[in-house]
Amino acid sequence: MTPVWICLGSNLGDREGCLREARRRMGACGLVEEAVSGLYETVPFGLIEQPPFVNQVVRGRWPADPLDLLASLKGIEAGLGRGDGPRWGPRPIDLDILLFGEEGGGTLDDPRLRIPHEGLAERAFVLVPLADVDPDLVLPGTGRTVSEHLRALEPWDGLVRSMAPSGASRPGPGT
Repeated sequence: MTPVWICLGSNLGDREGCLREARRRMGACGLVEEAVSGLYETVPFGLIEQPPFVNQVVRGRWPADPLDLLASLKGIEAGLGRGDGPRWGPRPIDLDILLFGEEGGGTLDDPRLRIPHEGLAERAFVLVPLADVDPDLVLPGTGRTVSEHLRALEPWDGLVRSMAPSGASRPGPGT
């Protein structure tokens, strides 16, 4: 079983319920959850004229390769109502593989999937919940921890707001 970090996001419908259902379906596909961040309401990235997102990060273990995981996540997204739409547009669910491999150090540059996830180190809406589960994880190719990257992005207040905790393994930044 290989370690994996996945970011979940939703900005349409029952956002929190959609994240719960996505996590349930990921487990049914074989993902073993190890840690789950709190929930964070975030300002949309890209197309700004849309509802705010709820984001969360899950650290888990996956029994197959990253492209198999991608196929499972795409199936879950489709099953939860995600269709084609504009890049960075509104969606009921978005499931992104952030990191894959021991210590999050695996890399992949495939037309279907890039690991680590593109822009990971510059996006507070990902780094804040990632810091809940692994603040001291060093991001591949940077030599800096999640917490160090997050500090470099400050101030991110107003972009990411903590919601009710959902069983995070560690207190989140700012809590």
